[in-house]
Amino acid sequence: MRGIPSSITSIRKQVFTEVARLAYDGDYQRMEEIPYTIIPGEEAKYRESIFLERAIVGERVRVAMGLPLQPVDHPSRITEGLSESAIADKYYDPPLINIINYACHACPTKQYRITEYCQGCLARSCQQVCPKDAIRYVNGKSYIKQDQCIKCGRCAEACQYNAIIKLERPCQKACGMDAIGADDHGRAKIDYDKCVSCGMCLVNCPFGAIVDKGQIFQLIHAIKRGDKVVAIVAPAFLGQFGPEATPERLTAAMKRLGFVGVAEVAVGADLCTIEEAKDFMAEVPEKQPFMGTSCCPAWSVMAKKLFPQFKDYISMALTPMVLTARLQKKKDPSCRVCFIGPCAAKKLEASRRTIRSDVDFVLTFEELQGMFEARNVRFEDIPPEEEVPLNEGTGAGRGFAVSGGVANAVVEAIKRIDPDREVKVAYAEGLDNCKKMLMLAKAGKYNGYLLEGMACPGGCVAGAGTIQPVAKSAAAIKRYSQQADSLSAMDSRYEADLELLEERE
Repeated sequence: MRGIPSSITSIRKQVFTEVARLAYDGDYQRMEEIPYTIIPGEEAKYRESIFLERAIVGERVRVAMGLPLQPVDHPSRITEGLSESAIADKYYDPPLINIINYACHACPTKQYRITEYCQGCLARSCQQVCPKDAIRYVNGKSYIKQDQCIKCGRCAEACQYNAIIKLERPCQKACGMDAIGADDHGRAKIDYDKCVSCGMCLVNCPFGAIVDKGQIFQLIHAIKRGDKVVAIVAPAFLGQFGPEATPERLTAAMKRLGFVGVAEVAVGADLCTIEEAKDFMAEVPEKQPFMGTSCCPAWSVMAKKLFPQFKDYISMALTPMVLTARLQKKKDPSCRVCFIGPCAAKKLEASRRTIRSDVDFVLTFEELQGMFEARNVRFEDIPPEEEVPLNEGTGAGRGFAVSGGVANAVVEAIKRIDPDREVKVAYAEGLDNCKKMLMLAKAGKYNGYLLEGMACPGGCVAGAGTIQPVAKSAAAIKRYSQQADSLSAMDSRYEADLELLEERE
């Protein structure tokens, strides 16, 4: 869970830090030592064997460097394939989201279990309501025969002692695409034909068995090579790196990592708002019954996978990430762009052939935190004269980070263009709820509506690459949005660039 320190978050942080340090130092053979640095000593702390702990850390290191997981049926070194990853130009090789098999606990899949709190009551309501006669009484207590149970949950509802609990595999429960099943050993397995790389399984695995590939290693190679790398930062960064990590200090801190500049992705969000507002006014309801927002890649991919008949109803506006990246490359065609944000799915978006020339690297806040640690960057140590504010995005663009923010921004823009236009809105957060929203749209319940979909419950502030609690992030974004010089996307100073940015190949 985000914001709750644990051994999992600690190890992830150490892995990202050590990978960044390795890239900055250039001593790549030290890669073999990283598992011993992170898991020192002779006794296991988290699992049954210290050797297993180190093997898992080794796989985490590989994936953080963009390397694939290694098979367990033949000997191999952690550094295998390192030369292919120690370069400044490398996109993500699929799959993006990976399960380390021997880190998986093979948790129980959905089932109902009777706990020790069963009172062996005379009413035996659980047995009475079971449609498959799956409940027996053994030694005065209820017992569920799992081979007969259909997981309907009626027994749990009927038990007045709440003695029957529902067990679900956490990663499977969190997956809104039903993309997680089980292999022959009962371990979690991802169906990549269904997966949209939202990363919710990664966040919710309590054993830290699920990891996403990274580009820290390649980014630092590019910086060391002398590439002019500009960081474009999503507004959800507020509070992720501690109370001292203010917008005023972020630019100075990023330059200490080797970036040549920093820009707000809220600028691209403003342009996305304007484009979607114009699209909605032109298309709905004359040419299509509704329009879905485009900024969340996991939502839009899900919609197109499960509801292909609606693919043309998802806005064709470029996402804030892409628009901000194109704006930077318009200013300086020789620069390279690194998107830094809360989202795992942005890594998948940036790897598309149509986007590769715009966005060169994608890092999450967790990965950036590892870079700060590796370079000993402390926000509180940045003197006032180095502080450079980020203040080009509007409040509407910054609000994209929270659920409902995209729709609110688009509606406000439409009202500015046509004050008499009535805009009906529906929005959903979490892919399960997004599917329900599209089912209602399929039934004609949302004709004339603007539909906002967010794959992560709470919006971007709940992305798989975030660090702090979602509620805390949402509150910080609200304050940050209100501090902007302008609250409307229509006041963006970059509106004149929109048409050129949309057309550039």
